[in-house]
Amino acid sequence: MPANHEVRARNAQYRNGNIEIPVEIFAPAGAGRFPVIVFLHGRRGLDELTRLVPLRFAARGFTVVAPDLFSGRFIDKFPVRHDPALEEDAALAIDFALGLPEARAQAKTCVVSHTRGGYYGLKALVTRARQPKTACYVSYYPHWQHPEAPEAAQVYQYAPEVDELQVPLLVFVGEHEQYQRTRPILAGIEALRARKRDARLIVYPGVGRGFDFRPPEVRSFADDLAAMDSTARAAAFMRQQLRAD
Repeated sequence: MPANHEVRARNAQYRNGNIEIPVEIFAPAGAGRFPVIVFLHGRRGLDELTRLVPLRFAARGFTVVAPDLFSGRFIDKFPVRHDPALEEDAALAIDFALGLPEARAQAKTCVVSHTRGGYYGLKALVTRARQPKTACYVSYYPHWQHPEAPEAAQVYQYAPEVDELQVPLLVFVGEHEQYQRTRPILAGIEALRARKRDARLIVYPGVGRGFDFRPPEVRSFADDLAAMDSTARAAAFMRQQLRAD
């Protein structure tokens, strides 16, 4: 069984010009060196449910930097439109994480994301050129298309930035995810593998979107199994990639 740590949280912030982005940092309590990673939330924002993801990784021995990308720009939860400024905010979270005292021995970090956070991470790595600072990319059912792209692009295409991913990546998706989300993910993974990239995909039977943070009143046993397994797989994957650097 993997070791579980008591988790402590603290607040911080970093700036993008005159915008201050609040950050929550979740870290294992006690002495020791714990790799620093970044968590990028999706359309729901950073709330009591989505905090479960960084909390789980902190309990598994990571220091997790979780920026609240919406609050600094007064964006309400579940935005429909995509604000390109969030791409740079997400990229700066990587810089901020690597600047922490806990990351003094790290040259690179890993980025964990879900839903639209997968798109923020994709744009941060590729468009905002943070791949040299990133050892790996992990995402739960990522939105791999521009949120405002036409319907046909949403269903049948993935964002062109996917082709430019060079870092090892691990993607999780539920068997019952929406078709318009699943198809771009499957096509993107296939294209990356054709380019000989390290692109791994895990599909969980019997679950759909949100298995990592669905509220108790609608959770299923399959959700719990997928959440536990994905946490263990992602933790092992990130440790492997961070040691490689």
